[in-house]
Amino acid sequence: MNNIIKPEPTIIFIFGGSGDLTNRKLIPALYNLYLDNHMPEKFVIIGLGRTKFTDKQYRDKVFGGITDFSRQKGTKEDWANFSKSVRYQVSDVFDEKSYLKMGKEIEKIEKAWGEHPNVIFNLSIAPSLMDDVVTNLGKSGICTDPECTRLVIEKPFGHDLESARSLNNLLTTYFDESQIYRIDHYLGKDAVQNILVFRFANLLFEPIWNHNYIDHVQITVSESIGVGDRGGYYDKSGALRDMIQNHVLQLLCFVAMEPPGSFKADEIRNRKVDVLKAIRRISEDEVAEYAVRGQYGKGWSKGEAAKAYREEVTKNPKTDTETFAAVKFHIDNWRWTGVPFYVRSGKRMPKKTSIITIQFKNAPHQVFPEQTASTVRPNRITIAISPDTGIKMRFQAKRPGLDMMLNPVEMKFNYSETYEDAQPEAYETLLHDVMTADATLFMRSDEVEEAWDLLMPILNSWEKNPAYYFPNYDAGSEGPQTAARLIAKDGYHWFTYREL
Repeated sequence: MNNIIKPEPTIIFIFGGSGDLTNRKLIPALYNLYLDNHMPEKFVIIGLGRTKFTDKQYRDKVFGGITDFSRQKGTKEDWANFSKSVRYQVSDVFDEKSYLKMGKEIEKIEKAWGEHPNVIFNLSIAPSLMDDVVTNLGKSGICTDPECTRLVIEKPFGHDLESARSLNNLLTTYFDESQIYRIDHYLGKDAVQNILVFRFANLLFEPIWNHNYIDHVQITVSESIGVGDRGGYYDKSGALRDMIQNHVLQLLCFVAMEPPGSFKADEIRNRKVDVLKAIRRISEDEVAEYAVRGQYGKGWSKGEAAKAYREEVTKNPKTDTETFAAVKFHIDNWRWTGVPFYVRSGKRMPKKTSIITIQFKNAPHQVFPEQTASTVRPNRITIAISPDTGIKMRFQAKRPGLDMMLNPVEMKFNYSETYEDAQPEAYETLLHDVMTADATLFMRSDEVEEAWDLLMPILNSWEKNPAYYFPNYDAGSEGPQTAARLIAKDGYHWFTYREL
């Protein structure tokens, strides 16, 4: 813990300060950083919103988030000390006066502290407000110092390639790229960062991390819940945009990237961009061969009857928005030639999980007696991101007895069993990195655009060809049969949760 950098004095403005993300994630994350002594010695958190709260009313509101969602509760004294630095400012994102008021608040705090603080603007707002907030912040003159002012952008980063480019162009009109922190909360998870450690801190694995030994890779990010109260947002997005464009492709990049020369931010991000550029583009005419989609109907989830997606999204009862997507990717470079990467993500699947499976090839020659062949299985590495976090390796071992009989066995590493300390929430890691100006785990503009470029043929094809056959999988099932066929035609099957 001694190598953790203590942030400089910091002011944090949270646009959308009275919103759900602030209540569930941002304030609890900052509070946990405070309890663990990772906040700056001097800090102020200012929630911004149209609702008229006094400072006390706002503190009472966010304390509810601490009570319900914080991994640590602390003591009454802890909250009393932390909350002294929590304030609220009534703000209208369309009104220039609100931004001038922020500037005056910064000057006031700077004078009281006697030193120049870092200032972070966290934009926890609807995508429709992003252009106005970025423009008004840029014109206000309170973000001109790239060394001390930072902008945190929550996903989605655009709705397609064109809108992503437009947003990036707007951002870089007023801000330097070094000031912009695009958050994908998946990258804040210890288990995701551990992929890099597993690969590049252990000589044992990297020499076999290539097409000579690896047969194929599967990435599954599934949820057991439906869209709930996110139906309005989700119906304009879908599984491909909501999960695969960001979370899933980030996992793929960590698995497939070349060894970086150092752990510097741009070195890591350069290697991820290299992967995205090397992924073979799918033409619109090929989409049916490489990508499938699905939408859940009625079914059962955890022993309870579950509604169909079209029943949950009542404003659009004939919607063909996909709640499941699966894609087969090829990476055209020396390391991965001929190795398929199968990715899938869906809602209303049997279990909430994020898992990466690296399946190795069979041993090139069977030296053991013929009767052992039925129990021989290829080696496999499974990296669990959530809800369990850890790594399993499958290999062959001799079964006890006089006969030469083989069985697959597993070696397991589990975070919760190995370490007594609770894992920090993803936002704790990411917000601390913003305060210390470490951009390693944040997406750069070229990375965002490459990811959109990769998926645009699929999105365009699906838009031109509505899915009249929806719904095509039951709630609580493994997804549509088309997803099973996508991988079965190559001689594989999706690994079920029982197998993993």
